[in-house]
Amino acid sequence: MTRKTTTTALAAVATAVLGCLNIAQAQSAKPAASAAPALAAPAKARPVAAPRTPKVQIAILLDHSGSMSGLINQARSELWTIVNEFATAKYQGQRPILEVALYGYGSPPGQQLAPLTTDLDLVSQQLFGLGGGGGSEYCGQIIEKATKELKWSTSNDDLKLIFIAGNEAFTQGPVDFKTACAQAISKGIIVNTIHCGDEGTGVNGKWRDGAMLADGKFLNINQNAAVAHIEAPQDKRLAELGVEMNTTFIPFGAHGATGAENQARQDANAGGVSTQVAVQRAVTKGSVNYRNDSWCLADAVKTKKVDLAKVKVEDLPENMRKMTVEQRRAYVAEKLKQRTGIQKQIADLNTQRKQYVAAKRKELATKGEETLNTAVVKAVRDQAAKKNFVLEDATAAAGN
Repeated sequence: MTRKTTTTALAAVATAVLGCLNIAQAQSAKPAASAAPALAAPAKARPVAAPRTPKVQIAILLDHSGSMSGLINQARSELWTIVNEFATAKYQGQRPILEVALYGYGSPPGQQLAPLTTDLDLVSQQLFGLGGGGGSEYCGQIIEKATKELKWSTSNDDLKLIFIAGNEAFTQGPVDFKTACAQAISKGIIVNTIHCGDEGTGVNGKWRDGAMLADGKFLNINQNAAVAHIEAPQDKRLAELGVEMNTTFIPFGAHGATGAENQARQDANAGGVSTQVAVQRAVTKGSVNYRNDSWCLADAVKTKKVDLAKVKVEDLPENMRKMTVEQRRAYVAEKLKQRTGIQKQIADLNTQRKQYVAAKRKELATKGEETLNTAVVKAVRDQAAKKNFVLEDATAAAGN
């Protein structure tokens, strides 16, 4: 019982007692009938709030100065592998929403290329459009920019991470990195630093200090290392299923056509890097982390962003404009059913693929160089666990 309810009940009791005393006094003076006081109305039960959907928010800050083309290529190759770390993530039994942001720095003050978004195709588009240039890498400034500009969750339960990668001294620029990192962690945003080069240079350049100030990890990678992949028998079919899934998306509204076009373009970008990158993108598309409710009608219905009965006819694709509301619902349900079937095929094939890759890696007994993916995954798993996010174990998740 709440304090307010308790107070109301006590007041009712007091009123009843006083009423009885008044009746007794009146009856002692002269006999007279008196009505009993009315009972207090029962307190209304408070509505139970719906459980809040947890979030994982990751901002990737990449140095894109002339010497960092290798880093950008690694990011293009490994974006989907990083995203797939969260394919099975749970927080207290719930699937979190994954949001990714992208910044480029090297030409001050740096640029936001994608806000925190669930539109992973947008992040991929911006990565493939990111060219080299500039030569002034101001880490403190870009961390401060990302901390202030992005719509970070205000919940302390959510996982909020910044990954900043570069090769110049962390101390450069007009914003003190100590101030920027302190601002980030004050909002619960962990800053992980990835120095492209040897550990000693990174330590001397204060990359380790930046991470320590914001509860993050200091990591070193070779940004020019080729990303090692192990080919598997399932690769070809997985890549095909990733493209086949596009037929289950229904473009609608102002962003429908451009959204569908960009989806196909990012399939081509991934396939242009390697079959393995196309495979990892297909796995992402088969997971809960791939959602396009800003332009796909099926996704917008699934996430309850739109009511099919209220969608304007002109916002529908041509083949749906003469449909009744019930026909619309049946059409959307059929597309989602088809997608579920493709997702199951992807999940089954990916399970077989991971087993094959794990066995091959053990057989080869090789350990590749640290790259952007391996650095991010190390930090993510440790920091997610501290926030009580449960991820699939590292051995099962190995899929490169």
